[in-house]
Amino acid sequence: MNARNEILKRIRAGLKDVPKSAAVDVPWLYGQPTQMDDVLSRFVSRVEDYKARVERVSTADDVPNILVTVLADADVKSVVVPTGIDDAWCQAATAAGIQVRVDEPPVDKVELNQIGAVVTTASVGIAETGTIVLSHGPGQGRRVLTLLPDVHACVIYADQVVSDVPEAIARLRPAIDNGQPLTWISGGSATSDIELTRVEGVHGPRKLLVILVG
Repeated sequence: MNARNEILKRIRAGLKDVPKSAAVDVPWLYGQPTQMDDVLSRFVSRVEDYKARVERVSTADDVPNILVTVLADADVKSVVVPTGIDDAWCQAATAAGIQVRVDEPPVDKVELNQIGAVVTTASVGIAETGTIVLSHGPGQGRRVLTLLPDVHACVIYADQVVSDVPEAIARLRPAIDNGQPLTWISGGSATSDIELTRVEGVHGPRKLLVILVG
């Protein structure tokens, strides 16, 4: 018996006493939404489960003020923004005394590591998993921008939030076909050492701030 068969044998043995009614068949169909009562509420709840801060605003005009608020609350003194970010956001941050650095020409890694936060948009939000996906088009910047600063503030629009992964992959298909990198973000970066001590900020930003528009 090979290793694969041995593993499957043990799994079957372990599931012998599980009633068949306990098994739930998730009807995942590529590009199709998963049924849920309120996609946006589920998204907010799941993102907050990752200890991220979520603020909801009604319109895009509300973004500059709330962006400044969440950055100030996180004690951010400087931000880097990719090309394609709304100028009004940058102007609001500058007016609030936050230093704004545009990633054009590209900021080197040493300086990025000293900047307090990055502000981006997103491509897709996944309600079921609380995940935000960046495909690094306009407003989303290079991958390194979202890895080195300590705080990531991300603005996402209601029509970008989908139910589950199959629907998200369909939305991301053009970026995938174009060979663009994808960054999947589920809360701030966190890991545990061998003693299960939680350590934040090891693999990316320690804090995730999300502004949901609409």
